[in-house]
This record gives sequence, C-alpha cells and structure tokens, in this order.
Amino acid sequence: MRIVLIHPNYHSGGAEIAGKWSPAWVAYLAGFLKSGGYTDIRFIDAMTDDLTEDQLRAELAKEDHIDVIGCTAMTPSIYKAERALEIAKEMHPEAVCLLGGIHGTFMYNQVLKEAPWIDAVVRGEGEAVMLNLVESVHAGRWPNDRGQISGIAYREGDKVIATKPEPPIKNVDSIVADWSVLDWPKYIYIPLNVRVATPTMSRGCPFTCSFCSQWKFWRDYRVRDPKLVVDEIEHLMKEHKVGFFILADEEPTINKKAFVAFCQELIDRDLGIHWGINTRVSDILRDEEDLPFYRKAGLIHISLGTEAAAQLNLDLFNKETSVAENKKAIRLLRENGIVTEAQFIMGIDSETPETINETYEMVMDWGADMANWSMFTPWPYSDLYREMEDKVEVFDFEKYNFVTPIMKPKNMDRGELLDAVMNNYRRFYMRRSLFHYPWQKDPLKRRYLLGCLKAFIKSALERKFYDLGKFGYWGPQTIKKLKWNFDSTKKLDEKVDFGDVNAWKARTKRKEEEAEARMKAAEEGLGLSNGAAKAPANGAVKRPLSEDERAEVVADLRAREKALAAAACGGGGDQQMSEEDMDAALSRVHAATANPSQVAGNPQMDEEEQEAALR
Repeated sequence: MRIVLIHPNYHSGGAEIAGKWSPAWVAYLAGFLKSGGYTDIRFIDAMTDDLTEDQLRAELAKEDHIDVIGCTAMTPSIYKAERALEIAKEMHPEAVCLLGGIHGTFMYNQVLKEAPWIDAVVRGEGEAVMLNLVESVHAGRWPNDRGQISGIAYREGDKVIATKPEPPIKNVDSIVADWSVLDWPKYIYIPLNVRVATPTMSRGCPFTCSFCSQWKFWRDYRVRDPKLVVDEIEHLMKEHKVGFFILADEEPTINKKAFVAFCQELIDRDLGIHWGINTRVSDILRDEEDLPFYRKAGLIHISLGTEAAAQLNLDLFNKETSVAENKKAIRLLRENGIVTEAQFIMGIDSETPETINETYEMVMDWGADMANWSMFTPWPYSDLYREMEDKVEVFDFEKYNFVTPIMKPKNMDRGELLDAVMNNYRRFYMRRSLFHYPWQKDPLKRRYLLGCLKAFIKSALERKFYDLGKFGYWGPQTIKKLKWNFDSTKKLDEKVDFGDVNAWKARTKRKEEEAEARMKAAEEGLGLSNGAAKAPANGAVKRPLSEDERAEVVADLRAREKALAAAACGGGGDQQMSEEDMDAALSRVHAATANPSQVAGNPQMDEEEQEAALR
C-alpha cells in the first residue's frame, strides 16, 4: 500500500515569517499508520518547498502507483488543498484522494460540492479514521463499505453522506509520531537558527468557548504522559538535531500538574533545549511562584492572549483591573528571563484609530518584548460566525488568515485599518530594536530577541510580512490603492456542520463541572492527582453587571477571537531586494547591535537611561 501525504502550498506572511515549521500532523498520522502495518509512506511538503503546480506534478510523476493520497487543510489553505488533490487525481486517477483537517471537518458539504474529485473527507481526529479507511482500500472493500467507516463524508450521486463520528482515541499515548517522514534540514527557526519541532502534550480543551473550534474538532480533552512527551523531544534532539520546539497545544498550562511534571522531566534529563508556548494571563498569575522553575526547564518564549482585556474600551468591565493583570503578568515573565509576546485582535465592528493606538500605548506601558496584531477572523464554522453573519462581506476563505482584514469596522475602511496596524508595528519594533533588544543583560534572551528582529526585517525586506507585497501596501500614501483581490464568486454554503451547539451554548454550572471532571480524570490517568496546585488569590472586586451591560461586554469579548499562535512581526517594509542586498542589510543590523556601546555607551544601563542617552 503506497500512501502519499501532502501539505498544501499556502503562504500568508503570518507565523511562517519566524521560520519553516515542521508539520506535526503528518508525523502523528504517519506514526499511527505505521503502527497499523502501513509503512510505505511518502510526504510532500509543498508549503515548505514552495512548490508550483508544475513542480507538484513532477513530484507525483515520480510515483509509479499510489493507493491513497491525503492532504490537510485549515480554512485559509482549503483552495490550495483542493487544487493539490485535483492535480493528484489527474496524475493518479486510481488513487483514493482524501482531505483532512479542521475546515473539511465542518465544511464537508461545501468542500465535496466544489471539489468533486475528493473521494472522502476525514472529519475530526484523523488517525483512527485514516487507518480504518486505508485498511478498507487494502482489503478491496472501498468504496462499497465506505458507509461503514466512521468519521468520513463522501458524495453519493447528488447527496453528501456523513457517517457517524469516530470516537476520540482515549489513549493518546498510543499515537507515537514518526518524525522521520520529514526532511529535517528544511525546518529552521530563524531566531536561533536551529531546527524546530511542534510536538503536542494534549489534545482538545476542557472548556467550550463559543469563539473557538478546537474543542469541537477534538471532542474530548486528553493529556499525554509527560515522560513520554519528553521521550519524544529527546528523540527529536538526538535523531533529528532539533534545537527548539513549540508546544502546539492551544494552552498547555491548562492542566498545571501535567505541565509541572513535563518541566520536571526536562530538568531531570538536563536536555538543554529551549522552547515556547501560548497561554493565558490568568495562568501566569496563577503560576507566579513557579515561573523560575519553568525557566529552568528551558521555557524561553511565552505568547499571551491579552487582546480582550486591552481593547474593551469599556468602563463596565473594570478595565483598570484587567490591564493591571496584563502588565503584572508581563513583568513577572520578564523578571524571570522569559520573552513575552502580547497578542491583539484588530478589526472588530467598533474598532477606531484611537482603539488601535491604545493597544500600542498599552503594550509599551506593559513592557512586552514583542507584540503581534492580528486581524479579526471568525471561523465560518464557529457559533460566533453565525451571530455575525450579517456583517460578513467576504467569503473567500483564502483570505481568512489573520493578516487580511476580511471584517470591515463600522468607522474605518480596510486600508485605514491595515495602515493603523502597520503603524503600531513600525513604532513598536523600531523602539524595541534601538532601546530594548541590544541591551538585554541575559545573553540568551538578547540573542533570541535579536534573532527575532532578524526574522522581522527579513520578511519585511522580502515583502512577505503580512502579505504586504500582495496588497500593494507601501505606507499611508497607498491605502486608497490597495488590492485585496477578494474572490466575489465565493459564497458560504448553507449546509455547514456547526456541531452540536445546543448543549454548550448555555454556559451552565453543569458544563463547568464536566470540564473540571475531565481535567481531574486526565490528571488521575497520569498519576498526577495528589496535591493541590497553588494559585494566588485574586483580590479584584468587580461590581455586578446589569443584563444590558453583561450583554454588551459578552458581545465585545466574543468579537475578539484568540489569535493564532506564533510570532507575526515586522514593519512597513521596503521594496524587493536581491539576496546580496538583503544579506548586506542584515549584516548592518547585526553590526549595529553587536556592540551596544557604540549607541549609548553602557550596556548595563537600564532602558530609561539608554533611551534618554539616545535622545
């Protein structure tokens, strides 16, 4: 059985500017298939290799025969994935072509309608479904028994059939990744110039937020044995020379006991690797006493979802307290040598130039090392999307990438929105590059931040950051001439599988108790249930809200969807440069920052003294 897996070639100038990320989905899927006896697997990473359609054809032409071809897709990459599978079907009409990933899970009606060459969509967690499907093809039962395979959708004449869901894999430790399917020299994290991996410690989430789809996709919250996760990381280091990793969990600190056990295992093995995560401000405040321990375990970069508290611009929600918590969390991380990145969502209906500038002023006041401003992007399969559908004007999913302003604020046009965000980036990273990064006393943190600056500048000079080259953005003077290139022929199919939202839409006490029960069950399964996690008491007192006030606050909170993990960065940019010019420009940056004494004369000055001296 010959199996070919494809990662579609989609780029948007977002998280990818920090480097070329190793796609974890293919490692976990390939590992599970190989454990089931199917070892003849090839991976084509069209995104990392930036393959054209002709180059993809050439890669597929190398195969004499393929039995199953699988491709993944998030919402913005769906059209690229559909096209990749169309090419695959043209090259190998005998192969069973499959689409997996979060978009197809909920949008399978539309996918199968617009891409009839796709034989089936794998819905939800893919490993068990894919193995069952491959076994069916191998045994010659496909397509006759496809109705018996759980977790797929397919066309039968003019109808789309969705089979019953496949139960989540209870023992996630049974999914052992095969990272050898990746060509590792390609996956480099620019800030440290080392190979980067994206393992996971858990699947799903115990909470059921209306703006999020991860809990619906995974359907159950499960935590891996922390020791086995560290086994995987140690294997990545020894066998594939990985030097940095990002835990790909939505929020790995949700289960504190498992996270602490993971950190302790890293310390006990003294692996000497550095890593990063995304998490919430509340978890940082909860874990204040543990931050030195986390740093000792190698945690160097934390991206914080600060967007809601920073931008509410309402007196109703005790805004001062929320902002103070953000500032305290960032201070605590910086005091413990951890790089802090503040995430913001821009472009909700009530956005104005003033609210965008407010986020800049706040992040400067907080002292964050990095900041990321993403465009508001409600997923088409979220409950939030249904609530806002009368305000959605763009149905071209390729632009649902957190850098394209698909939502237009009431009092701003899209060009003004983009320019205001770029102004934030320009001001923030100019000041950080002059007054902050070169002066870090911690050599590792200084090296890391200067490496991030290199990634930002590189993407800006290449015109890749934030898709500026595609938009035609060159500064405020061009905001009336921007080309968004929205495909107006794209429409939203009415038959969207939003999942069973009735049970979770009402935020009941029972649901909170169930979430806690799932968390406790995960801890007990890992032998982590003894002892209570410490959490500092929150002394903030909030006055009760009226029903109208509560409705207004909830509506605004829901409009600030959590930003995707990873470092989007950069500035206004310059015109396209040659490789030689770019190398020269980067060399000048390094030369200027390598000897801070040339700027302010004393690398031991604090930031206020440095900035004053430079004035």
